[in-house]
Amino acid sequence: MDSLKLELKQLIINTLELEDITPDDIDDDAPLFVDGLGLDSIDALELGQALKKQYNIKPDANSEQNKQHFASLNKLALYVKQQQLVE
Repeated sequence: MDSLKLELKQLIINTLELEDITPDDIDDDAPLFVDGLGLDSIDALELGQALKKQYNIKPDANSEQNKQHFASLNKLALYVKQQQLVE
């Protein structure tokens, strides 16, 4: 799962063009939105598109579970892993 986390960190950085952030700057347990990394709803949409393109998974935009899946890098990695198992 560590390689997946590193991939996701790099995906976040590249997709959202976070120039001053390295993968080491992203804490696996820190919130991705508001506090922590400080992402917003536009970032969430862009990240959702990147996940679809990279991993062929599409988060449901209307799902309340998205807040849980995108809560931290650890939770996002778990979500991606679960979605890959479903396919």
